[in-house]
Amino acid sequence: MSEPAPTFAPLCSVFRRFLKSQGLKYTPERADVLEAIIERDGLFEAEELLLEMRRRGHRVSKATIYRTIRLLLDGGIITQALFDSKQAHYRLIYGKGTRDYMVCMRTGKLVEFENRELVALRDRICRDLGWQPVGHRFQIYAISPGAASASGRRES
Repeated sequence: MSEPAPTFAPLCSVFRRFLKSQGLKYTPERADVLEAIIERDGLFEAEELLLEMRRRGHRVSKATIYRTIRLLLDGGIITQALFDSKQAHYRLIYGKGTRDYMVCMRTGKLVEFENRELVALRDRICRDLGWQPVGHRFQIYAISPGAASASGRRES
């Protein structure tokens, strides 16, 4: 196993505490999945993660990947970031800033962006309703300039 990423130790502890609160064990397989997610530091699909881990020599099953992803979701360490027509996409959120996405409906191109005005709007809405914001997910579905010009028209 390679040298752990700097954020692995704190996340490892967070995940251990969560698992313990659920009466579950922190296994080497779960640790490997968590480490692989941390190393990706971006969007990932469960199947991609499985293939990548197997290429690196990890003996991990599809069931272990999906169960661990479910536990990481429940523990607030990752979130389901996007759905396309085929697969759910996930990303690490623990200790990360908010990330929002724009998706081209023709090409599948993904653009990640940050917008302070969007965060301020979220915070204002929560404050007005007496809620405490802890995060958000914002996705725009659009047609990218290249895809629009390739078809010769823009859709609204």
